[in-house]
Amino acid sequence: MIQHFFKYDECELEDLGGGVKRKILSYNNNLMVVEVSYEKGAIGALHQHPHEQITYIIEGEFEFEIDGEKKVLRAGDTTYKEPNVMHGAVCLKPGKILDIFTPCREDFIGGK
Repeated sequence: MIQHFFKYDECELEDLGGGVKRKILSYNNNLMVVEVSYEKGAIGALHQHPHEQITYIIEGEFEFEIDGEKKVLRAGDTTYKEPNVMHGAVCLKPGKILDIFTPCREDFIGGK
């Protein structure tokens, strides 16, 4: 059964440790939207995955590294990561991002 509505207050806030917290806002098999909050100095370690990803910076300032290239981005900026590209980020000023994945990150939802 497809879920059409996701209420923000009912989305679980997951503490990932290291100053990073995540809320899965909505998803289905082919698409997922996740809000991630970072404290200053928090690190999204370099990693890769088979999903395409777009990140929208809601607030704060981050140094992103994608495929060896580093850029500082602020509110309103976006990134695109193709499948299997190495990427990560360091939070320079407390912030919040919106990650959009295709397909859905099954590893985030534990196969729900």
